Amino acid sequence: MTTIPVRRALVSVWDKTGVVHLARRLCAAGVEIVSSGGTAEALRRAGVAVTDVASVTGSPEILGGRVKTLHPAIHGAILADMGNEQHVADLAAQGIAPFELVVSNLYPFERTVADPEVKAGDAVEQIDIGGPAMVRAAAKNHAWVGVVTSPDQYDAVAAAVEAGGLDDEMRRELAATAFFHTAAYDAAIVAWLERDELLPPHLVVALQRAAALRYGENPHQPAAIYAEVGSDPWWRRARLLQGKEMSFNNYADAEAAWRLACTFADPVSVVVKHTNPCGVARGDSAASAFVRAWDCDPLSAFGGVIALNRTVDEAAASAIAGHFAEVVVAPAVAPEAEAVLARKSGLRVLVANPPGDGDLDARRVEAGLLVQARDRVLLVHPPGELPPGWRVVAGPEPVPATLADLELAWTVAAHTKSNAVVIAAGGMAIGIGAGDQSRVGAAERAIVRARLAERGERAAAASDAFLPFRDTLDALAKAGVVALVEPGGSKRDDEVVAAAQEWAMTLVFTGDRHFRH
Repeated sequence: MTTIPVRRALVSVWDKTGVVHLARRLCAAGVEIVSSGGTAEALRRAGVAVTDVASVTGSPEILGGRVKTLHPAIHGAILADMGNEQHVADLAAQGIAPFELVVSNLYPFERTVADPEVKAGDAVEQIDIGGPAMVRAAAKNHAWVGVVTSPDQYDAVAAAVEAGGLDDEMRRELAATAFFHTAAYDAAIVAWLERDELLPPHLVVALQRAAALRYGENPHQPAAIYAEVGSDPWWRRARLLQGKEMSFNNYADAEAAWRLACTFADPVSVVVKHTNPCGVARGDSAASAFVRAWDCDPLSAFGGVIALNRTVDEAAASAIAGHFAEVVVAPAVAPEAEAVLARKSGLRVLVANPPGDGDLDARRVEAGLLVQARDRVLLVHPPGELPPGWRVVAGPEPVPATLADLELAWTVAAHTKSNAVVIAAGGMAIGIGAGDQSRVGAAERAIVRARLAERGERAAAASDAFLPFRDTLDALAKAGVVALVEPGGSKRDDEVVAAAQEWAMTLVFTGDRHFRH
């Protein structure tokens, strides 16, 4: 293993966090520091000896600072292969001393364009040129040069310099991080230039590993979770109050449960199994919502993931503790509830902010991605009125309680794998038929789970897409469903509407569908 002693360092950073402390340690280790502009000023004010870039190049900064480090005396010092005799001779002939360390971070382009009012000219001025050129040059020549792009790396690099130099492994790791840094920077620029298109011609996504996972969906599959650079996803900000680290399947199910729970404004609990809801219910409190959600389908709920859109209080915690679940996600957990849940040492408890809804939805296919706008279900309307776009095409107008169940069933169906049919009664999604190859099959599965004959309740149902035949409606009507919401748009809509009239069933068309493959 080769260790490269550091005798000369180029330090030029926008974010000056920690740079003075780093420079002091480098100087104390005998390193000459070359710097420019604001970085040089900051170091001098702190009493650090600095050599100006302009004195090295013999050229002043020009074009308002756009050109200062783009010079053979700088890039030759970075790019020289010190194992190549010709390179060494070229440096000697030009009087250039090599750099063994480059410390640089880039103009704050992403922070600048995050302001929706930013002017194009101001954004363009934050596109760094010299910084990426230096970083990429040093990363390319990592056999001889270390490159530092983040204050998080300062302590480790300074310690290595003080101990004698940068070894092969450290230089290689620094180079990989540096190339990723410039790649993510370029990705942000492309996204800004094509910002007016929801689905732009170029989609460059920079992903950084947030955590290695024990395994994937199955034990033989290695897995990790990645976050987009500059993003702040709910799962990364979530606090794990107790339990083992989250697994691949835990994250997938928690995303499904939490996103559905946060769709509702009133207290709601969701239980998810294999990314499909198996119980969803409204309640007067977190505790009642959870109990009702679990009671929708206790058999399927066993070992599931629970989400509540209200604080978990002691009553809710006591109810949850009486069942086996893998994960609980909620906006907060009361201290007395933490004590109750702590008795379930295997239960993972996450405190999370609501998920965002503005990002794109993507699915991997071989060597590519299917990308779409994220599907959303927003039922905002005055109390007692149908949501916008909904129209009753058969049967009586739904009474408020039935309308509430239609809305619940419709929302849950939109978060359930297609073909999906959901039956709701009394604020509970009591029958969820998910992922069936036929729509009538999904309805039959929902009917079995709903057990309407036992419950004796008026039920409403939703289908995530139109009914191609009347058989689905007939099956639901025979089971006791009195109202159904579906998109409409089938060639046989007239047949389905006629069937609803025969059964005196309320049939509502929405005009849109919510497939989830």
